[in-house]
Amino acid sequence: MRVKQLSVFLENRKGSLAAMAQLLGGSGINMLALSIAETDNFGICRLIVSNAEEGVRILRAAGYTVRITEVLVVCVPDRPNGLAEVLRMMEHEDISVEYLYSFVRNSGYNALIIFRLSDIGRAERLCEEKGVKTLSKDEVEAL
Repeated sequence: MRVKQLSVFLENRKGSLAAMAQLLGGSGINMLALSIAETDNFGICRLIVSNAEEGVRILRAAGYTVRITEVLVVCVPDRPNGLAEVLRMMEHEDISVEYLYSFVRNSGYNALIIFRLSDIGRAERLCEEKGVKTLSKDEVEAL
């Protein structure tokens, strides 16, 4: 199950993340997961939100540069080697991990990892074949 992720270009200056978060929140958009990769001058904020299309519309209207990408949200056993096993599974199928980040919701005994992969379709099928649970945006929101 693929999930839409927003990637937002932010200036690396005081208050820019707060302004974006306030804009989304003030419009009724809930941020479900968030990651930031930064350099000296800018950052890329990657986030899963309650309504991706509306989030993009709101952000673009406010002048932000935004891109939507598809990612997989994978339930990884929260124990030693849980993540390593999923990564090895991808490696054996020659699927590259472009990036990943984790987030916390009420997931029981699983860590929730967001994967951006070189071949999301094959990765999705592989997870299904191997019994690795993936979550939809609605399932993430319900946790």
